[in-house]
Amino acid sequence: MRGTAGRGTRRRANTRARLLDAAFRVFAAKGFGRVSIEEVCEAAGYSRGAFYSNFATLDELFFALYREHADLIAAQVAGALAEGGPGLDVPAAVDRVTEVLLLDVDWLLVKTDFLVHAARDPEVARALLDHRARLREAVADRLFRARRHIGLPAVVGDPAGAAHAVVAAYDGVTVQLLLDKDVERARSWLKQLLTALLTGGGTSPSTSTH
Repeated sequence: MRGTAGRGTRRRANTRARLLDAAFRVFAAKGFGRVSIEEVCEAAGYSRGAFYSNFATLDELFFALYREHADLIAAQVAGALAEGGPGLDVPAAVDRVTEVLLLDVDWLLVKTDFLVHAARDPEVARALLDHRARLREAVADRLFRARRHIGLPAVVGDPAGAAHAVVAAYDGVTVQLLLDKDVERARSWLKQLLTALLTGGGTSPSTSTH
């Protein structure tokens, strides 16, 4: 009986994972408001019954999809910042964080849909605010632990202020990335902006974000 129950649990987890993966692709391609349950099921290779055994509504699936990716990214950012010992090599840390945060345009499309959805739904907004808070906390905690080894520019204030500035810079650069899809330019800009924010220096960007 235990073996049967275990296989059933694994099968359900696999079905859920495939539905989430398919939904991610479909949402990124068409936008959340233009996707039906049938389209998600077709992309995953499942029936509506499989969908309803895992999610009550398309909104619930979208919420689960966002939380899954947001949790992963928050963990990756924290991991990237944890490297390097008690000190902090800012350019190296910026390189690691930029690689984690920036390069998935499909994720940015889904996240933007989620932001629009959140603006009209307080519960969804709380999930988005929680994700952003965790990103800021990861940055602020690392800067606080390295405070004896680096000095933050006065313009960003304390580690919490610097963390807010980092997330704001990321938001601004990714808006341009969504429009022009130029990942390399966006990566270059973000690295330079974050380095300048955290050190008070940095080189002038060699390209324009229009």
